[in-house]
Amino acid sequence: MYEKKELSSQSKAEFYRLLTAQLDGLLTGETYWLANLANASALLFDQMPHINWAGFYLEHAGQLVLGPFQGKPACVRIGFGQGVCGTAFADKTCQVVADVHAFPGHIACDAASRSEIVLPFYERAGLSGVLDIDSPLQGRFDDEDRQGLTGFLEVLWSHTDVT
Repeated sequence: MYEKKELSSQSKAEFYRLLTAQLDGLLTGETYWLANLANASALLFDQMPHINWAGFYLEHAGQLVLGPFQGKPACVRIGFGQGVCGTAFADKTCQVVADVHAFPGHIACDAASRSEIVLPFYERAGLSGVLDIDSPLQGRFDDEDRQGLTGFLEVLWSHTDVT
């Protein structure tokens, strides 16, 4: 059973250590990809301060398609190389965008979003796609977030299988 524990008063490194431990406990005994991605996005949305969207886009038929998420309704399909998500996937690099309005070709699903971090993944548990997190604060994400979320994804994939 999940119980919310206030993690946001910690340093970022400690926050991500505790968040990743919560994910590990939450997913123990479960391997189904859909359930695990849904719970991972819910945990991020519940625990990360100052965000307004957290979720996954999954590669399908030559594009990214909306997967499990928390937040307002979102764009359903994103082409490779389009917007922050499509760019992260096509370039195979994490995108940390301090001001989404300055990002060429940004796709605005929620007008309140000001910054974004997108981490691509390839053939993890049989899935490829991106983890996308938006914030209403400009400059919300940095390299510590990238490192912490990379560790979070590693724990997610250690519990996840598409079968």
